[in-house]
Amino acid sequence: MIPQSVNKIINDTKNFILSPYFGDGLRITFGVVLPSLILAQFDLLQIGINISLGALCASIADTPGPITHRRNAMFFTTGITTIVSILTGLATVSVFLTAFSIVGLSFLFSMFYVYGNRASSIAVAALLVMILGIDDVRPLNQIFLYSLYILIGGLWYTALSLSLYRIMPYRLASLSLAECVMEIAQFMRIKAGFYQAEMDYDDNYKKLIEAQIKVNEKLDLTREQLFKSREIVQENTQEGRFLLVVFVDMVDLYEQIISTFYNYQNLHKQFDQTGILTDFEATLNLLAEQIEEIASSLKDGTKPNIASFLPRRLQELQTAIETLSIEELQPDNTVKFTSAGLQAIKNIELNIENIFLRIKKIKGYFKDKKLQKLSRNEIQTDSFTTHQEYELDTFRENLNLKSENFRHALRVSGLMLIGFVIAQSFHFLHSNWILLTIMVIMKPAYSLTKERNLDRLIGTIGGAFIGMLILNYVTDNRWLFAIQLVCMLGTYSFQRKTYLVSVFFMTPFILILFDFLGMGGRALMIERVYDTIIGGGLAFIGSYVLLPHWEHEKLRKILIEMLEANLAYYHQVSQLYFGEQYERVPYKIIRKEVFVRSANLAAGFQRMFSEPKHKQLSINEVHKFSVLNHLFSSYVATLALYEREHFEEIPDLEETKGIANNTEVLLKEAIKVLEQSEFVQKEAIKLFKIKAITNTTEEEDTKLIIQELLMNIQKVALDICKISERVRL
Repeated sequence: MIPQSVNKIINDTKNFILSPYFGDGLRITFGVVLPSLILAQFDLLQIGINISLGALCASIADTPGPITHRRNAMFFTTGITTIVSILTGLATVSVFLTAFSIVGLSFLFSMFYVYGNRASSIAVAALLVMILGIDDVRPLNQIFLYSLYILIGGLWYTALSLSLYRIMPYRLASLSLAECVMEIAQFMRIKAGFYQAEMDYDDNYKKLIEAQIKVNEKLDLTREQLFKSREIVQENTQEGRFLLVVFVDMVDLYEQIISTFYNYQNLHKQFDQTGILTDFEATLNLLAEQIEEIASSLKDGTKPNIASFLPRRLQELQTAIETLSIEELQPDNTVKFTSAGLQAIKNIELNIENIFLRIKKIKGYFKDKKLQKLSRNEIQTDSFTTHQEYELDTFRENLNLKSENFRHALRVSGLMLIGFVIAQSFHFLHSNWILLTIMVIMKPAYSLTKERNLDRLIGTIGGAFIGMLILNYVTDNRWLFAIQLVCMLGTYSFQRKTYLVSVFFMTPFILILFDFLGMGGRALMIERVYDTIIGGGLAFIGSYVLLPHWEHEKLRKILIEMLEANLAYYHQVSQLYFGEQYERVPYKIIRKEVFVRSANLAAGFQRMFSEPKHKQLSINEVHKFSVLNHLFSSYVATLALYEREHFEEIPDLEETKGIANNTEVLLKEAIKVLEQSEFVQKEAIKLFKIKAITNTTEEEDTKLIIQELLMNIQKVALDICKISERVRL
């Protein structure tokens, strides 16, 4: 019997090896190493290293996404790095010209952030070539030869990446979907944690916020990869149809999981002694395992099976809840449950059943794909994707101090100049290491710069220590080369997953490389650590004092966008109860916006929490606002799911229409409050009340459930309105 801890390590290792991160690491390592390895056999190692640099630059732009975007980015990166290598080489004739080129190119490429993540990765590649070229003074013909090698390396890597895609066109999309599914499973495990006795609600909610950000990132990445890939969207193959239907149902499953959000403290007070909440937690964790099995099957191509004991487990939950309802009616029962509490327990159990049925449905797609039974979907993919415009006007519009990206570009170019002056003044052997540290650490937001700085410092010191141990005790060049390959693989595999680990692998890799080039030694290790400390120190100070960007400056806009998304979501759902028909595409577009805005709010709050205390304006109010909005969207999701599952049983709700309308009024007033509008109507900020239903017919029971849901949503909207009045940004 394998111990559970060992089994977990085995599963985690297997999941990582089958992840897109490890696949990226293998592809980049092979693409970067091969030119140097081949040319070293002909005593042309330096040329091989230059070609490998070109391949490395192209790989930086080879980030996940549609193949057309990746292809265009790699070609553009190859062209622009070739030009930058020429300009940098020509500038080395004068230290003043070099300084001028550093400032100009740093500003220009830092402004690429206005065009999104892929453009910023192109900028990183261009700055990398610039930084590595400032110390190499070459004759004119060598400058053009060096640039030619950069061009060849970029084209080589681009050809390699595109060829692998043609061989396995669905592999990356499948792995991205698997990662998305895995994050949804983790999100559900955290939600299950709320049913633990003596739970730290604040701590678990913070974990939920972090998980929500990750899920949304994976959803966006997978959506872009699926909906913008021609082979998948056209659905000419069973594999393409399969990936689409699994993704669509996974988003619905995520909504189902989000909808289970209650006042857990009240539930624990009433039901802890019954053990039903512990049963909920255990069952949800078992369902999370089933979701993880779907992710594993997407990675390794196997067919997942539904655990045979789950239906029995769900039946036991139903029986336990029926028993609670009967006991509550007994005259000698010492524990009385509120009707709202019992209804919440029943709703949770019903939601668990629906989660199980959806998981079962998704697992059925694997069988349908094998039997070639999947039919085409009428999915309007264009409605769910965003299109980045690369217009010069966008660049020009950001050339002002109000622009976060403009201030970032000024900050980076200024610090790069300071770093260059320091390196030249003290005659550092590798002056470009300081600039390299500044480049990779500096981010538009202070909190991200701070996090990168710490990761870089810890990773460099730890990696340098390991690197020196390796060089001291391993003397065989073959073993050193093997260790270097492992370090390269670790560097490139973790660069998008965990930056700290990536740097930890990168430092020994660089030390071993310089040892092969006859430039190794303890002095090199010490210099790398010094350069990292200097570059990191400059980046940290600069992000604090040079035109800094603080999160509270744009948080008001994020809060308003969150309310607007929730208002549109609620309007769409509430109107389903008053005669409007369910329209799949508009509903899902609005739901997607709620997911995106929720993640933006959560990420903004996290970043502000990492800033200096005196910059954390209204931090408690923003936290409360975030919790209330999550609760609001969870209730609305519950309302939406209830209508879809009981659409034939929905009674006439005309008398409850006032509640629905008042909820929208409250959200609109909250938006006005945050906008600091002079048209806020204080008298409108109140609850709308109706006479409670006392009949016990089946129709009235259904009406009571809907009425309670609408009342709860209205109460949360009122709380949002009140907390908005206390936010000071």
